[in-house]
Amino acid sequence: MPLNRRTFLRTATSIGAVVVGRALRADQDVSRRVVNAVPTPDQLRWQRQERALFLHFGVNTFSGREWGDGKEDPRSFAPTNLDARQWTRAAKAAGFKAVVLTAKHHDGFCLWPSETTAHSVKSSGWRNGDGDVVREFTDACRADGLGAGLYLSPWDRHEPRYGDSPRYNDFYEQQLTELLTRYGPLTEVWFDGANGEGPNGKRQQYDWPRVHATVRRLQPHALMFSDAGPDIRWMGNERGVAGDPNWCAMDPKAVPYPGADGPQIISALQHGIPSGTVWRPGEADVSIRPGWFWRESENEKVRSADNLEELYFSSVGRNANLLLNVPPSTSGTLHDRDVRALSEFGERMRALFENDLAAGATASASAPTDRAYRPALALDPDPDSYFMARGTDDAVELIVSFGRPVTFDVVSLQEAIARGQTVESHTVSAIINDTVRPIASGTTIGHRRLHRMEPVTAHGLSVTLRSSIGPVRLSRLSVHRHERA
Repeated sequence: MPLNRRTFLRTATSIGAVVVGRALRADQDVSRRVVNAVPTPDQLRWQRQERALFLHFGVNTFSGREWGDGKEDPRSFAPTNLDARQWTRAAKAAGFKAVVLTAKHHDGFCLWPSETTAHSVKSSGWRNGDGDVVREFTDACRADGLGAGLYLSPWDRHEPRYGDSPRYNDFYEQQLTELLTRYGPLTEVWFDGANGEGPNGKRQQYDWPRVHATVRRLQPHALMFSDAGPDIRWMGNERGVAGDPNWCAMDPKAVPYPGADGPQIISALQHGIPSGTVWRPGEADVSIRPGWFWRESENEKVRSADNLEELYFSSVGRNANLLLNVPPSTSGTLHDRDVRALSEFGERMRALFENDLAAGATASASAPTDRAYRPALALDPDPDSYFMARGTDDAVELIVSFGRPVTFDVVSLQEAIARGQTVESHTVSAIINDTVRPIASGTTIGHRRLHRMEPVTAHGLSVTLRSSIGPVRLSRLSVHRHERA
């Protein structure tokens, strides 16, 4: 996240806080409630991507500041060897499926030659004033088969119209339209609720319904991220940590607008609301460095592969997508240390998950099933097939027999979220000869729930799934082991 929300995001109105409180209290007494919230096809594809890179790049890269004040000279933007393909190749090699670029940060400097302002790359000396970072970025994403996303900060510390709400909303709409119509299909359009003072000392009243309608009209398959959605929600922190429990469903009144703040709103963002009527999965953002923009002084502080694995398990492993910021340097390329950490992380994830030690196992269940939803379907790799028991039992046990002793230290569970999310809690037990020993437990599952443990050697697993709000549907159970030299 490019800002400290506790400092700059507005607090919720008292009415909004009451609405959130009522919604959260109501969900403390959920009882066999029908779950209606399900993902759109675009949301489902996005959740299955699991991780994306964030690229914070602009005049701050050259000033060494996290937030520019809008007074930066455009000529300060002077990358010596900008190579967007280097960004996307590094992302793809590490297993990331999409990349989001800061087309404009709070300083107002545009990485594309906007017709709305001279405060852009066209006033820099880069590419003799004829360059377009957004063009090179989106072309690189398509060349490497990655989704392209763009972040357009609503806060603009350079633009004099900021704070004159109708005029600035027209200005912002024009910038947004340029980005949505010039660069082909986008997979994500990233907003936040940043709302500090502009150069005239005034704050802005954003027209979010208009912004959302414009994205829907011009990029119907692009998902919109912000605190309040409407498609993807913030996880409530900048540490890459998802809540536990973490429901994809939300009450749209719980976070009424981007930038709303307060403990009840943060709780709603972190945990979701199981009876919510809209599907808003979470995205957990975090930077590979202490800051969001590149600084030479932080080259020795890049996260290790061990730490990136921790982030993966605390985000993707808790039913959220990971958005990892890796900022380009003043050369216009990702620093070698960042690329090395990404590469090591990607290789580690491939090695961990490429072999499913439960492949070839057999499965049975404690409750009757129809053939279309038989227990064996929880062991196949097809994300659209799933095990589902008949009846309305609150708890269903899935028993997996390996047929041999298997040693593992990771268990992965996935719900068939195309039909919604219903599992409220679960327990994983190892079957060792004739004994059953609990080895992991948790609350929600959603797209993916990962459990790590000390290596266990077992002949099978018993997985108990509990829900009072609908039938449980388990799409995938797999077990894995770290293999390290």
